[in-house]
Order: sequence, then C-alpha cells, then structure tokens
Amino acid sequence: MIYYVDAAAIRSGDGTKERPFRTISEAARVAAAGDEVLVFPGVYREAVNPAHAGREDARVVYRSVERRQAHITGAEPAKGWERLWEGVWKLAVPNGLFGDYNPYTTRVSGDWFNAAMVAHTGDVFLNEKSMYEVTDAKEVYEPKKSKGSWDPEFSLYTWYTEQDETSDSTVFLANFGKLNPNEEQVEITVRRNCFYPSAEGIGYITLSGFKVSKAATQWAPPTAYQEGMIGPHWSKGWIIEDCEVYESKCSGISLGKYLQPENDNKWLKYKYKDGTQTERDCICQASYEGWNKEKIGSHIIRRCEIHDCGQTGIVGHLGGVFSLIEDNHIYNINNKQNLAGAEIGGIKMHAAIDVVFRRNHIHHCTRGIWLDWQAQGTRVTQNLFYDNCLPQEMEPCAEAAMGIGEDLFIEVSHGPTLVDNNIMLSDRSIKLATQGTAFVHNLIAGGLVSVGIGTDNGAEGMPSPRYTPYHKVHGTEVAGFMTILHGDDRFYNNIFLQKPYRPLMNALFQAMSGSQNPWDDCNIEVGTHVFDEYPTFAEWDAHFDGYCGMNATDVYVNRYYDHLPVWCAGNVYLSGARHWSKEEQYCEDASTQYTAVIEHRPDGVYLVTNVYDAVADFAGGIISTKVLGEAFEPEQRFENPNGTPITFNEDFFGKSRTLTAVPGPLAEGCREIRLF
Repeated sequence: MIYYVDAAAIRSGDGTKERPFRTISEAARVAAAGDEVLVFPGVYREAVNPAHAGREDARVVYRSVERRQAHITGAEPAKGWERLWEGVWKLAVPNGLFGDYNPYTTRVSGDWFNAAMVAHTGDVFLNEKSMYEVTDAKEVYEPKKSKGSWDPEFSLYTWYTEQDETSDSTVFLANFGKLNPNEEQVEITVRRNCFYPSAEGIGYITLSGFKVSKAATQWAPPTAYQEGMIGPHWSKGWIIEDCEVYESKCSGISLGKYLQPENDNKWLKYKYKDGTQTERDCICQASYEGWNKEKIGSHIIRRCEIHDCGQTGIVGHLGGVFSLIEDNHIYNINNKQNLAGAEIGGIKMHAAIDVVFRRNHIHHCTRGIWLDWQAQGTRVTQNLFYDNCLPQEMEPCAEAAMGIGEDLFIEVSHGPTLVDNNIMLSDRSIKLATQGTAFVHNLIAGGLVSVGIGTDNGAEGMPSPRYTPYHKVHGTEVAGFMTILHGDDRFYNNIFLQKPYRPLMNALFQAMSGSQNPWDDCNIEVGTHVFDEYPTFAEWDAHFDGYCGMNATDVYVNRYYDHLPVWCAGNVYLSGARHWSKEEQYCEDASTQYTAVIEHRPDGVYLVTNVYDAVADFAGGIISTKVLGEAFEPEQRFENPNGTPITFNEDFFGKSRTLTAVPGPLAEGCREIRLF
C-alpha cells in the first residue's frame, strides 16, 4: 500500500493521494511491511517514530517525492526576540513547548566526554547554522573568537540560557551581531531525534531522499545507549540513502548500541570500574542478549551528505556489524570544537565487524574515520581523505592538543583490518594503536601516529593493558580476549609522500615527540620507518625454534609478549618519506619535491599531483588475500565479508590493474584527475 504525506494539505486525511496525511508520524503509525510512504516537499517539524518493521523481502519505504525537498527537523522557529543591547537580544520560551525533554536543562554528558565545556543538548540556529553556546551571560555581551573553531568569525554569534522558575520558561540571550533575529531564520532545538524508532527491532526500513536536521542528541559513547538524529535502534537491515543530514548536537546517524539500564555510562556514574572494563561488560552482555547476525546490523548508508554535527557524522557500537557505508560525503564534523573527548570523528565505529567503508569523501573533520575495538574483517577502500586535522590557521595553544586528528584511527583491534586504494592527505594519515592491519595501494601523505603506544590505560607505575575481544570468523561470538602486542602489519604497493610541515603541526610534533606521551606521539614524519625496531617474520619465527615450554634456560622468554612481525614490499617513498629499515623491495626519491593537492572546482574535486612521475619504471606484484596471510590473534584472512578471497587488481575508480601493479591507488597514474 502507498501512503501520501503533504505538509501543505489543509487538514490531515486518510493517507490517500487525494487526502494525504499532514505529518510523516501519522503514516509511521500505520505503515507496515511492503508499504511505501511518499512525502511531498515541505518542512516537517516532528520526531518520526516508525511503529512497524518491514521484512527482508518487503521493506517499509519512506521516500521524499523530490530529492531532499522534504525536510524533517527537530527545531522550531524562534520569534519575538526583544533587543537589550547592541547586538544582544532576549527570548523567553514556555517550558511546555519541550514536553518531557528540555534540551536546555539537559547537559551533554557521558563516558569519555570532556566536560570542560558545559554544553546543553539544545542549540540556537541562525540561518541553518548553530551558534556558539557560552556559560556566562557576559560572553554574549562581550563575545570572543574561538581559538579552536574552523569558523572563528561566526563564533562571535553566541548564546546563553537559564531557567526562569517564576514563569516556568527557558530564557535565551543571544548576540546576533548586526542582524535582527526577528527578520532572520532563527530556530531552537526542541526534539531529541528526527527519524528514530522508540522500540528495538524495527528492522528493514528504508529512508530515502530526505533532508534531516537539528536534533538535541546526547553524547554517544560505546558504553551507553547510542542515539542519533536518524537510526535503526538495535535492529537489522535499514537503508539510509540520498539524504542530507546536518546540525545534530552530537551524532547525525547512529548504528549504535541499545540501552543496557544497569550498564549505561557506568564509568561516569559510579567511577569504580574504568571505561575499558565497562566496555568489556557491555560486549559480553550484548552477546547474551541477542547480538548476532540474524537480528542485528547489515545496514546500508549510501549517497548521503552528512555535515556540521558536533560529535560524529555516523556513530556505532555493536549495532553496525556487517554494514556497508558507501558513496557518502562527510565534512565539517566537530568544526566548532565546543565538544571534546574521545568518540569524535566523521565516522566513529566500535566493533566494525565485517563492515565495508568505500568510496566516501571525508574532509574537514576533527578526525576522518575512527575504528575502535574489534575492527575485524573491516575494509576501508577507495575513500578520499584530506584536511581531517586542526584548523589550517590555528596557532599553537592549549586547545590544539585536544583536537589533533587524522584521516584514519584504528585502535586496540586485533584485525584483520584492510585499508586499500585510499587517498590520505592530512597531516597525520593513520593513527595505528592496534595490530593486524594491511595497507595496500594507498597514497599516504601524512604521518603514521602512535605506533607501539596508546593501547594501555595509562596507569602510573603499574601495568594497565587493555584486553580487547576478538571474534569467531565472520561472526559476533567472542572467541577470546588479548592485549595488543603491536605489529602484525603489512604495507604493500603504497606511495608515501612527505609534505612540508604546517607550522602548527611542527610545533606540536616538537613539543610531544620528547614528552613520553603514552597516547600520541604527534608524528608527522611520513613512512614506515616507525617500524624499524619491529621484526621480520623470519626473525620473529626464530624465537620459537625448538620451544615447547618455559624454563630457566630459555634465552628469550618474552617471545609471547614481544612485538609481532611486519611485512613491507613494493612501496614508494618520496620527498623525504622514509622506508622500514628491513624493507628490501622499494623505491625512494628524496631529492625531488613531489606534491599532491586537492582542488575544488565548479565541476568537481580534483587531485593534482606529480607523484606518478616517480613510479613510471617501478612496479610491484599483484597483491591478494594469499599474499597478506592471516591476522595473528583471530587467525582470520584478509578477505571479503562473505569469506571469498580478494585480488587487488582494481584501483580507486574500480579500473583494472595489469599483471604488474603500479604503486598507489591509481592504476594508470595521473597528473590531474577528477575524483568526485
């Protein structure tokens, strides 16, 4: 059955084309398996709560009749501002507007959130853009530019809120500069979500072609109920496609964890067990309560434009397993930098088991993709990353160390994690506090960060390893727990390019390189030289010759706790990028200045580079699942989620490689090429 929705209808009807519903929520209460909801252009100020699940062979489809012309929003217009001072205006809103959730009495909080900035989950928006909350009314009258923002000029548009108990209202003070808020589009957040079922298990939903914005979402760590403006809420088989998603206070789309009442932000609430332990508890509890491939995950997020969210564009833990995230444009995530802590990035995914991230365009985020815990069977392929870093014009300051980012962060996972055919151009390309990875045919123009560190809990003077789970091959069942030994990493047919240092990053690198920071060395020196102290497979294997038990005569008793081996071959190192000291087959040119620059032009995004001049006469072999072998701890091959092997004979665009493979992500090389 087809139901119709039209916000312009004089009054709500029965959902037929002749008498459409006025709200999507009306359709969501009745639409069931096999039904389609067609939504005409308009603004829909509501929180849609789908009541019925679809089936794999009969989805419930919600579709905007005109692409991105049906706009679901969690905000309401804010009119009636009273001018108090030059640029400063006041508005009082009755608390009855908010129902049982007032975003202006609810603070952003949760495990791993840095509460140095006391923020509310609500926001004030000026012409579709969130203004900057301050904690003192004086900062509305005398605003100061943010040191961490990518848009310091707009950071002068500040707002402050307090409660008036006498009138039972929420009072806003806001600085609109020279603008009159009663003549502009000014809105405030009212709703917590925009398209999100309140019940678990509402699976096989398609959301297609909508604009979705401005929800008062809460911080989403892995040890809590993870919400977003949009999300499947612990179910299976959603498709979110062709949507524009923006201005969520915290997360835009959540593929995250369900509510575990006795283990929800337990670290924050009770303190005694640290976050790592409560995280392990969450995972084990989920495995007892139905976390498996038959019930959870297998979602698709594709062709979406996701931007200007405070914490993440896409977040997930446990609920995102076996999913596909492809062809999305993700940018300007955490650009205000008024929220800080872990869990921030264009995509932040825990337990990305058999998740494929491909052909995404990710830039100008505090961090591009962060794969935390249990990145097993995960593949990151054919993506473009750049400017996932601190603001270009930012000067060294205390705020800088809080916001250092990179294109890809893989943390405390046992693998296999496969990264192939990507273009990675930020100051720091890869943060690698993990093991069991393979990097094949990438262009890497930033440093490899935190190699050998960042996997303990940081206790002073005593061991504090983070024991993390690994799983049965292509499943969710926990097979075991182990700390991170580091290594078990492979680098084949990559191009490493050393770019000139930005002054800010150079200052941070110099400051942190000698600090013995256990989490981040701020490395911006490009290349695999960071593995110089790691063994080859032959060296590592020799430690086990004749070994069948530990006794006092053993000459090497640390064999089970030392770094795992590294493999490198067919890589190219340019403009000062340095190779692994034990690498035998490589190409290096430190004398020529090579460049790789992204240019935004009217017809698309271009890569302009001369790096392929260096590889004209150098080629590596075709890499395959067989060459890469198995990740050590889970004993799992670098293969497709369905268990079939991979041959890396296709490049960034899917073009075929020849029998000898040119290093880097482009099979035919280029001087200038359109990427998106």
